[in-house]
Parts: sequence; C-alpha cells; structure tokens
Amino acid sequence: MQFNSLHFVFFLPAVFVLHWLLPFRYRWLLLLAASYYFYAICNPLFSLLLLGTTIIDWYAALKIEQAVSPKNKKNWLLLSILSNLLVLAGFKYSVFLYNSFAGASNAVFDSSYSLLENILIPAGLSFYTFQSMSYTIDVYRGKTAAEPNAARFALFVSFFPQLVAGPVERYGQLAPQFKTERLLRPELLLAGTRLMLWGFFKKIVIADRLAEFVNPVFAAPENFHGFTLLAAGFFFVVQVYCDFSGYSDIATGCARWFGYELQLNWRRPLFSRSLHEFWSRNHISLTSWFRDYLYIPLGGSRCSKSRWRMNIFLTFLISGLWHGAGWTFAAWGAMHGIVYIIETFLAEKWKRPAWANGFGWIYLIGFHTLSLIAFRAGSMHDLGIFYSRIFSGQFDIASSLIELRTLNDLFPLLLSLVLIVFLFIKEMHEEKGILNKLPAFENWLRPAFYILVFAGLFLAGQFNSNTFIYFHF
Repeated sequence: MQFNSLHFVFFLPAVFVLHWLLPFRYRWLLLLAASYYFYAICNPLFSLLLLGTTIIDWYAALKIEQAVSPKNKKNWLLLSILSNLLVLAGFKYSVFLYNSFAGASNAVFDSSYSLLENILIPAGLSFYTFQSMSYTIDVYRGKTAAEPNAARFALFVSFFPQLVAGPVERYGQLAPQFKTERLLRPELLLAGTRLMLWGFFKKIVIADRLAEFVNPVFAAPENFHGFTLLAAGFFFVVQVYCDFSGYSDIATGCARWFGYELQLNWRRPLFSRSLHEFWSRNHISLTSWFRDYLYIPLGGSRCSKSRWRMNIFLTFLISGLWHGAGWTFAAWGAMHGIVYIIETFLAEKWKRPAWANGFGWIYLIGFHTLSLIAFRAGSMHDLGIFYSRIFSGQFDIASSLIELRTLNDLFPLLLSLVLIVFLFIKEMHEEKGILNKLPAFENWLRPAFYILVFAGLFLAGQFNSNTFIYFHF
C-alpha cells in the first residue's frame, strides 16, 4: 500500500481508532494484522515471502541463544544471513548477474545469449531483510535477548509505517515499545500530524513536481545540452531527498499516532560541507547499519591504513549495489568511497579553515549532483552521455532553458524553482532555529506554516500515487 494512495486515507484512521479502542494487550495483534494487510495489498504472495524470512530469523535467533558451542551459534547465524542474502540475490541480483555474464560473453566470444527482463522485486525487500538480519546478529553478539514469541517478532519486522522504506530499526530500540502501554497524548498526535503533513508535501508537491523534469531527461539524455543534464541532476538531488525523507517523515509521524518513536533518519544532509558530514546526516539508519554490520566486521579502522581504506571503499561499493543491481549503482558507490577516502587523507594533512565552509557546501552539492546522476542513469552508456556533455564545458544556457520549458512549460518550471527555495528556507530554519525565539512563533507562525502546507498539497500536489523511489530498493 502506498502512503500517497486513497486506500491509505481510509486505512490509517481505521487502524488508529481501533488501536486506541482496544485494550492494551490486544493492540500489538491489531498492528501485526494491519501491517500484513498493508503489505499484502501490493502483492499477497510477497507477504508469504516476508513471513518466511521472518520465521527463519526468529527460529535461528532462538537456536543461537540456546546453543552451547560457538560453532553451533555460528551455524545458526549463517543460516539467517544466508537465507536473507539468497532471497535478496534471487530477486534483486540474479537477472543483473546473468545479463552481465551474457553481455560479456556476447562481446568477447561472439556468443548469442539473450538478455533477461527485470523481475518484480518485492517492495521493501532490502529494508526488512536488513532489519531482520540485524536482530539475529545482535542476538549472536549478546546485545539483545531472543524474542520467544514469533508473532511479536513478526510485528518488529513488519511494522507498517517503516516496513517498505525504513528507517531500518534495531530490535532493542523498537520492539520494547510494543510491550509498554502508551497513552494517547495530544502533543504526540499533533507532532505526528505535522510530520506527516510536511512529509506528504515533500513527496507529492516537491518530489513529484520535479519528477516531471527529471524523468524525461534521464530517459533520453542524448536529446539535451550539458546544462540541461546538469540541471536535471540537481533536480534529482532534491527530488530523491524529498521523496525518501518525505517517506521517513510520514512513517515517523504515523508511528507517533500510535505512541511509538522511530529513529531519526535524516538531518538536513543538503546543508553538509563535506562527504563525511553528509553521511552523518543522510539516511542515518542505513549508514549506521553498514557501519555496525559490515564496516566494523571487515576490520573498521583497527588495521593498517591501506586495509582501512579498502574497508571504507568496500562498504561504499556494497552500499551502492544494495541500492540497485546495476553497474551505475556500483559506480555511485565507488565514487563515494574514493572521495570519502580522499577527504580522510586530506583531513590528516590539512586543517580546513572556517572560511572554507561555504566552498565546502558548494563542493558537496556539486559532487552529490554528479554522483547521483550515476545513481539515476539508466545505463553506463547513458551515464557516459551525461558526463561527456557536462564536462565538455560547452554550456548553451539559453538553449537549455528552452529545453527545460518544453518539458513542462514555464509555470511548472518556475513553481519547481520556488518549491526548491521554499524547501531550503524551511530546512535552514530547522538547522538554525531562526524563528524559534519570536514570541509569535508557536501561536501564529507555526500554525500558519502548516495551514499553508496543507493548502499547498491540494493546490500544487500531484495526486497520481507515484511510487516512492526507494520502493524499488
């Protein structure tokens, strides 16, 4: 089920009312049933896959806790990890690996292997498998006790607000909340409503408006000038941020309606002044997952400098492939790994002066734009067109403005630019607290802002139930 669908408009209030009418001991069962219904709406068969991986991880964790010998513990952990990775490989990477082999064989040996079409990937597959794996790993490490109740563990894996696109929660943070009785507090309900309103605005108004310019450019980059391609890349930077952080805002706000807190997933990453700072602010739950369950087990920084840098690079490369099965995603991850290592090297040799912070922001936005072009490009061939035309330095800005206008006329283009400015002003206020000290902020300015956001949803929103970008991952 999509957050931005008519179905969700009826689903959420119904579950909310039933949740608070039921006695506490039955509420978690309602949430479990609602979560599986929420997921099954997309494809009922995929809910069986979710159930299957959940049962394996639940049982493996119990066996890990009960095992006496380290070898048995490790074997049950391997069962959990391998079962999740095999599911991921089967749905996300099998076609990519076959087509890569077929393409290489056709080019080198003049064979005639036909390429396969991509198969349908279950929504949220990468998110819930990672969340479930983190649980069994934490049980193995002794950081959390195994959950004896399979249904309660199933709720942790499938909790509908964050099931499809995160945040990627840890068992020790989310699961205990389901066992503690919560009260319906007006301030929490109001805070959740604000978050959902802003999340819907970022998705339906900003992200989906920008998609009208991004999609046609990335679909046929050979038809556009370099400046148009660069502008589309920057539009995609804002689009993907609003799309994904918008989902997280809706998920967090929705969870607050039921009295639960999800972890912070975004902290205004577009204000970062280095790649290091960016990854401390961007998709925080996934970044910390790769740190704790991949980077540190590889050796982290507790090794030689060359091995340390290799660990960083491998973490970013695998992170890129986690986002999608394609060489463009690998290129995106490799670019971030290389630049992150370069920043680390420079930080050891040179202390950046305060006056360089402004240049740091320009550098970060520039690199982020260029790297996300690789993330979004349909193929390595398309990526080559983007980079060759952007780096040619031959920008015909007048022609590019005409190209952008012809994509969706002048008014939608101007509206998109205004919305980008509006987003940055809102985020600047969150970053600096510019208006917080004004006497009228709580009583007048904040309510007026959310009334404006609510009106903007209907005046400028795209109510086409456009899929959230990260549903594909």
